[in-house]
Amino acid sequence: MRLYDTRRREILELELGPLVTMYSCGITPYDAAHLGHAAVYLTYDVLQRRLRDLGHETRCVRNVTDVDDDILRKARELGVHYLDLAAQEISRFDRDMLGLGILPVHAEPRATSAIPEILSLIGRALDAGVAYEAGGAIYFRVARFADFGALSHLGRDEMLVLAKENGGNPDDPHKLDPLDFVLWQPSLADEPAWESRWGPGRPGWHIECSALALRELGETIDVHGGGRDLIFPHHECEAAQSESVTGRPFVRYWVHVGLVGLNGAKMSKSLGNLVFVSELLERAPAAAVRLALLGHHYRGDWTWTDADLDDGRRRAAAYADSAGTRDGTALLDDVRVALDDDLDAPAALRAIDAAPRGTDRGPALALLGVNL
Repeated sequence: MRLYDTRRREILELELGPLVTMYSCGITPYDAAHLGHAAVYLTYDVLQRRLRDLGHETRCVRNVTDVDDDILRKARELGVHYLDLAAQEISRFDRDMLGLGILPVHAEPRATSAIPEILSLIGRALDAGVAYEAGGAIYFRVARFADFGALSHLGRDEMLVLAKENGGNPDDPHKLDPLDFVLWQPSLADEPAWESRWGPGRPGWHIECSALALRELGETIDVHGGGRDLIFPHHECEAAQSESVTGRPFVRYWVHVGLVGLNGAKMSKSLGNLVFVSELLERAPAAAVRLALLGHHYRGDWTWTDADLDDGRRRAAAYADSAGTRDGTALLDDVRVALDDDLDAPAALRAIDAAPRGTDRGPALALLGVNL
């Protein structure tokens, strides 16, 4: 099986053991799951299905960021406790993933479950000399990590722009370098706080995923990723803080998913241009929604239109109406070949479309997780 690795910027033959560890960055539960989320988790779902088909055991972890600036701001606006908001949205997210036929993950740990591990990791970063205390916060010192930027391949000016757009606050006067990022920060009066030897506070954004990945999967993960918008700063910072402490590669293969757009812009909660999974599942059968998403290659950016859902409905109807008795082994092999070529789900669907009349499509569709 071959996949595109973000860091090395090439399609690589995967070298994997019997157990494949995977980490997919999860949701911040302050709003419903949209198609951008669905595209990521469907990609990791199909990848798991093919790896299991090849005989591997997969262990996929998907975190829940239940404490950060976004969820605290939304809870404040709604006048509710942030954990109550998180519980409501996690329940809705889980229903959406079940509706799409996404395989259950090995673990779905919350950031708030890892405070002891986060504090320990920060302590180790301080001991290693790659973090420092200033203004009541703890920062990671990027100048002490020689490979900073090796994942994103961005120049310093580009990094500064993206850091500012994603809450990195390069203008913070306490930083030694504008690119340094927060590991621990003092909490505001109405925010949750945990005791630490640096004073009460809460985690920064990036540290939770390192702590959870190390706790759940070990020092080196086989496959890690999420949406392409997480490459910088989130995954770049994750790799830096993890490798600085462990001295080992954090991830063997970085797999990122393209962005889904609507009306000419990336689909995002901040812009409000969202198509929600729950709404699509009310409008069309789950198989049609899943087929609509599988019609786009995971690595490319694309824009959602209702034509995508029409294509999904058309395929679902055609597949359901053409149950066959002819052996489907050759078709299943064609689908396997397509998935092994950088998870080319569109090519797999084209193979199913082109199968001779009367071919049993069941095993091929099952490999794609399509349940008619």
